[in-house]
Amino acid sequence: MKIAILGYGRMGKEIEKIAISRGHEVLIKKDVDALIDITSVDVAIEFSVPDAAFNNISNCIKNNVPVISGTTGWLDKYEDAVSLCNKEKGAFMYASNFSLGVNVFFELNKQLAKMMRNLEDYTISMEEIHHTKKLDAPSGTAITLAKGIIENSSKENWELGENTSKENIPIVAKRIPDVPGTHTILYTAEVDSIKIKHTAHSRKGFALGAIIAAEWILGKTGVFSMKDVLNIR
Repeated sequence: MKIAILGYGRMGKEIEKIAISRGHEVLIKKDVDALIDITSVDVAIEFSVPDAAFNNISNCIKNNVPVISGTTGWLDKYEDAVSLCNKEKGAFMYASNFSLGVNVFFELNKQLAKMMRNLEDYTISMEEIHHTKKLDAPSGTAITLAKGIIENSSKENWELGENTSKENIPIVAKRIPDVPGTHTILYTAEVDSIKIKHTAHSRKGFALGAIIAAEWILGKTGVFSMKDVLNIR
């Protein structure tokens, strides 16, 4: 598989290592905006910055190159990317987190929210911790977790910070050097607490998941998610 890596930061470099270890070839490595000739590759993996993501994704779709994106903070244009993909009959996948373990955690979070829905004595809160170079807050993973709770509970939205309205989920975002990513969901009542937590030990899990997704999407047409890759339904 011939790969383009669009966004050659720390994640891009980790993706390159995993790709080579699995027998793939990285033909293109570009940082940030990459409006380039992309037609020499089989698939593109996009981990750039919010301002560049949509242009990178669009360039791939218009040139019939399947694209996997893990950039967060650009989702105001997500539906535009979906429309373009459907129009061009391309292949596109976005995930706020490609880690296989995190995607299992997403489903666990939804199931817990369903079980806790009618237990009104419990309050819910969320904490996410990332490295100091992460640009967006809360993380895309935290937002995905919050949406999973909202879809399966009476909560209406999420808010950044501890002091939020009762209808919303408070998300505390911390930035600490060299933390790949930790996400915690906490339900608290007077009598006890229930906590689920995912801790990433390194970026390798994110990179491996992205490569597995890229391998999976080859030869397919449509808009996909990691639920499709993992066959989670």
